Amino acid sequence: MAMTVGFVGLGRMGCPMASNIARAGFDVVAFDLNPDAIAAVVEAGGRAAASAADAASQADVIFTMLPNSQHVQGVVEGEILPNLKQGGIVVDMSTIDPAMTDRVAQACKDAGCGFVDAPVGRSAMHADRGESLFMAGAEAGHLETVRPMLDAMGDTIVHCGGPGSGIRIKIVNNFLAVALSQLNAEALTLGAALGIDLETELKALNGTTATNGFLQSYYPAKTLAGDISPGFQIDLAHKDLSIALDAANRFGLPLMVGSAARDALNVARARGFGGKDFTGLFDALTDLVGIEKPLLKK
Repeated sequence: MAMTVGFVGLGRMGCPMASNIARAGFDVVAFDLNPDAIAAVVEAGGRAAASAADAASQADVIFTMLPNSQHVQGVVEGEILPNLKQGGIVVDMSTIDPAMTDRVAQACKDAGCGFVDAPVGRSAMHADRGESLFMAGAEAGHLETVRPMLDAMGDTIVHCGGPGSGIRIKIVNNFLAVALSQLNAEALTLGAALGIDLETELKALNGTTATNGFLQSYYPAKTLAGDISPGFQIDLAHKDLSIALDAANRFGLPLMVGSAARDALNVARARGFGGKDFTGLFDALTDLVGIEKPLLKK
């Protein structure tokens, strides 16, 4: 029997992901507070749910892609588990506090349901193309059940271990990614202040050990092309970095560069860049110091 897939949380990442599952031929029933996002999934072949509870009542597997820990707890414990059939599987792809992931995993177990944490690597552009990476924490049997849906949304699944292991690796990943984005912004601002030609600078940097994926692909596609519309908002980057720093604090682990990067994100947010893409840290810094931001030639 074909499975029905619920999907709750159709933001910049969730909407293309749910749409890609629907395009792969799954029966997808989707919900979000934004009716336009639901309409986009319906256009891709999915169906509209009236609420998260409604989606859960129809689903064999239900995905959540929500902004923070409180949203995940409220939706999973308050709406999904009271309505999902026993033996159903909850797949949370949100980036949240690992302690909340553990709590939700236990709640699913107590309700007789499976749980997979599968936070997402790569950008919204990768989600559009079905090229996401998933860091999956799950029992092997539950992962195999949801693997075809993950395959519809991405091209790489890393089984990190049992439930809760995926989010822990994601926190480390985003700590590094956000700190690198701020470091890139500072390096490129220094280059602009020195009067360096941007194309020449990138050619040199991308040929040395200083290179990173953001300089090679994401910065050129976003801020260096003049586009800081949100793929991954500075506000969300700040939230994820804060989760990493809070986790480090519990172990007495000093993350000095990460703390400085969070301070820089706070400056960007205070200057009105919080809703912009996190490559817009470059825009925030050049705006702060009054340097004209260079763009790649079209």
